[in-house]
Amino acid sequence: MKLLVGLGNPGAKYAQNRHNIGFMALDRIAADHGFSPWRAKFQGQISEGRFGSERVTLLKPETFMNLSGQSVGAAMRFLKIPPADIIVFHDEIDLAPGKVRLKTGGGHAGHNGLRSIHGHIGPDYDRVRLGVGHPGHKDAVPGYVLRDFPKADAEWLDDELRGISDGIADLVAGDGPKFLNAIALRVAPPRSSKSTPKPKPDIEVPASEDDARSPMQKLVDRFR
Repeated sequence: MKLLVGLGNPGAKYAQNRHNIGFMALDRIAADHGFSPWRAKFQGQISEGRFGSERVTLLKPETFMNLSGQSVGAAMRFLKIPPADIIVFHDEIDLAPGKVRLKTGGGHAGHNGLRSIHGHIGPDYDRVRLGVGHPGHKDAVPGYVLRDFPKADAEWLDDELRGISDGIADLVAGDGPKFLNAIALRVAPPRSSKSTPKPKPDIEVPASEDDARSPMQKLVDRFR
């Protein structure tokens, strides 16, 4: 059994915020892989399914970001799983938009959702860090993550979410590199090895041997 947690804030007001990219990832996984309809449980919304023989529960806490740990702790205790079987998807300001990294354990780096989870279950869980970029100054961070993704980000964001869905079974199976490769194939697909053939150069066709023009006429015709 694996518990996949997406961090965000509930409600339409926050749905497209950078802070809600964890919710977005779980929504794509549930939709693409035929998981059960979302329902209320553990102070959040859950959806259930399988990847092969592995049972998986998706959880979107509805406690608001700062209290995410309450929901995660309740789910962990009910499901009787250790922190090592929990994977948390969250926004990461220290990564450029479109970048994804995996991490196990360690600090929360000031992320309020992770701070709350640390307080309820400890730090020994896996994280999928989803880059959203940094506004440039720490005082601007709260407003930045609570704003919607701009339209200019729509293409890479959709590619990234599709890549997460493509590779999620590998991540659940413990193959992090294969999961990241699935995302890379969506976000930065390899260029085709086929190159456009170069146009053939213009070739001057020599005059036929029976050309009756005089040398002067040939010269004049050449520069017309």
